[in-house]
Amino acid sequence: MEVIAWIIIAALFVTSFAGLIFPIIPSVLLVWGGFLIYQFGVQSGDLSVIFWLAMVVFTVLIIVADILANSYFVKRYGGSKWGERIAAVAVIVGSFVYPPFGILIVPFAAVFVTEMLIQKDAKKALLVSFATFIGFLSGTFAKFIIQVIMIGWFLIEVIF
Repeated sequence: MEVIAWIIIAALFVTSFAGLIFPIIPSVLLVWGGFLIYQFGVQSGDLSVIFWLAMVVFTVLIIVADILANSYFVKRYGGSKWGERIAAVAVIVGSFVYPPFGILIVPFAAVFVTEMLIQKDAKKALLVSFATFIGFLSGTFAKFIIQVIMIGWFLIEVIF
């Protein structure tokens, strides 16, 4: 039974990284699923309180990194509130349209069209679209690093 639990934990961890390309997949929840399966299915009470507190902090960081990275870059380059909203929706839609490239192309195009309609300046719309692209990549990179830290800490906690 323990082997099956470890296979599920590993599958959850690996699948969590798919959430970086397909935002509809709740990456951090899959990571937590692995932690909880270990805690309640393999070694009850084996993970420390410090571990759990740190994982809560990292979870908040993942959510904040995702939201702030996109918002920061769109605002910094003069994007509108509608541009920010459209970028968030377009990332989800883009994950289903020509994956994995749709997640980059669809938000770029959607924000460009939105900013063209609002600001009527092609150069500015292009700049904001590029900022959306950079924001998405920055947020994704931050989420990747934080997930690696979370899983790494888990493995260290379990092994030692």
